[in-house]
Amino acid sequence: METLVTAARAPDYPAEIVLVICNRPKAGGIERAKKRGIPCVVIDHKGFKTRKSFEREIDKTLRSHNIELICNAGFMRILTPWFVKQWLGRQLNIHPSLLPKHKGLHTHQRAIEAGDTEHGCTIHYVSEGMDEGEIISQARIPIHPDDTPDTLSARVLVEEHKLYPDTLNMIAESLRNKE
Repeated sequence: METLVTAARAPDYPAEIVLVICNRPKAGGIERAKKRGIPCVVIDHKGFKTRKSFEREIDKTLRSHNIELICNAGFMRILTPWFVKQWLGRQLNIHPSLLPKHKGLHTHQRAIEAGDTEHGCTIHYVSEGMDEGEIISQARIPIHPDDTPDTLSARVLVEEHKLYPDTLNMIAESLRNKE
């Protein structure tokens, strides 16, 4: 989130970060967003009886802020088909692997255990299947023989912080050119 906010503050960047939504009331990103002057809405999923009611509240909040594109960053909830359909083609996710390999969690450990020689991160459109949406961009790094999940994670994170703002820039520019 902070990387996207920083990138969007550049004078020629074609996107603006106008809202942060968080489902965890104690998440560190809330204060960081507020310090940067970005409105932050906490919608705690634990306060809802159903996923559908939780997602309807998110949808209502997004629409009330005239959001055009969602950039998931650290949002660790699987979304229902209803929500995905509402935002189809307008919701991005970043995943710490070279999709379609290693969907889901523990990607760094799984890449090492699989004997992969490279790893990385992927930006993709959110679809109904977990980590199955259309791939937009990827960044690749080699896996070193002495890598651990932690060292690999740290090196992938560096690439994530480059790839997400660059990808958002490309998509926002494309949307701007269509107008």
